[in-house]
Amino acid sequence: MSELQIFKNAEFGSIRTLVINDEPYFVGKDVAESLGYSNTKDALATHVDAEDKMVIQRSENTTFEIPNRGLTVINESGLYSLVFSSKVQNAKKFKRWVTSEVLPAIRKHGIYAVDELLNDPDMLIAALTKLKAEREKTNALMATVAVQNQQIVEMKPKASYYDVVLNCKDLVAISVIAKDYGWSANRMNQYLHDKGIQYKQGNKIWLLYQKYAEVGYTSTKTHSYPGSDGTMHTKVHTYWTQQGRLFIYGLLKADGILPTMEQED
Repeated sequence: MSELQIFKNAEFGSIRTLVINDEPYFVGKDVAESLGYSNTKDALATHVDAEDKMVIQRSENTTFEIPNRGLTVINESGLYSLVFSSKVQNAKKFKRWVTSEVLPAIRKHGIYAVDELLNDPDMLIAALTKLKAEREKTNALMATVAVQNQQIVEMKPKASYYDVVLNCKDLVAISVIAKDYGWSANRMNQYLHDKGIQYKQGNKIWLLYQKYAEVGYTSTKTHSYPGSDGTMHTKVHTYWTQQGRLFIYGLLKADGILPTMEQED
């Protein structure tokens, strides 16, 4: 238990405070009087719960004056109970004074004002030692959290090729799919041909065998282009759907071939 600290206000008078078990307490009589209660004893009995107040008795350890009947003190919760039950108009103003000036001035671990610290070297050393320990504990906790966050990032799986394909709805040329594996379009077309998936029509276009053509793996597009004589010509190109792209992925994976994004570094 710390020494009493008195806070004064021109409008609300004086309030005695002290720290018990690292928590701020207020002399109940002072708070009740500041909030306009005519019978402070009744106010404390009626509005403050038993767990929010205590009676300090005289002892050899107390260095401040205590009445024979003891000194009733209340914690923050008890103080707010008196504030909310008060009928005076400036009760909210009193609460603002306590929360903005009184409580910030009270330091936990029995520390009050700077002057008291400077006048008591032992108290200052004890306070700084405790502060250092708390900061070291906080820094250690922050370091642990940082490491855990890094581990979470490292453990998070990379986006799979499957995820990339699902997020794309466009038709793609075989050259795009081949590039996913570090291959050329010719190599990919030859691979699919060797697998019995497609054949080349008239040395111009790759088409799927009927078994695969009906599944929706590809789609053809016709492109127009001008000839050297100015006449327009057309050319048909085969494009793969995302379903077909996944089909190729399955074929290659079965052969132990993965896209570059899924290969080990």
